[in-house]
Amino acid sequence: MRGVNRVMLIGNLGKDPDVQFLEGNIAVAKFPLATTETFKDRSGKLISQTEWHTVVLWRGLAELAQKYLHKGSLVYIEGRLRTRSWEDKEGHRKFATEVVGDNLIMLDKRSDGGHSGNTESGIEGYTGDGPPNAPSDLSF
Repeated sequence: MRGVNRVMLIGNLGKDPDVQFLEGNIAVAKFPLATTETFKDRSGKLISQTEWHTVVLWRGLAELAQKYLHKGSLVYIEGRLRTRSWEDKEGHRKFATEVVGDNLIMLDKRSDGGHSGNTESGIEGYTGDGPPNAPSDLSF
């Protein structure tokens, strides 16, 4: 049986995307995304739980994020989980699990008084090209 590695998140950016350009002018963006679940406990009190996810976007999606996304932006991200490892200066092995985005939909309402769409750019469901064979110790 084959495995499935798919992630779908709707959340808000915790900060502006950090965009870097690798060799060959390949764009890569990284940002924290907060997803919040709300539920009632046994006494009826409303409880909110926020999870933070590190999102990585490549190429066209990274450039789109740089141009249109900012802290607080509401987005739908679809992608896959990727765990990478490296050794720090003291020789300790470190791990990071990230969401590598394949699809991005901006969910913010337009603020220019125009028609009510779900993206500022008019680009819905833009699909990126995916990551190249990048080094596993890519850090921001």
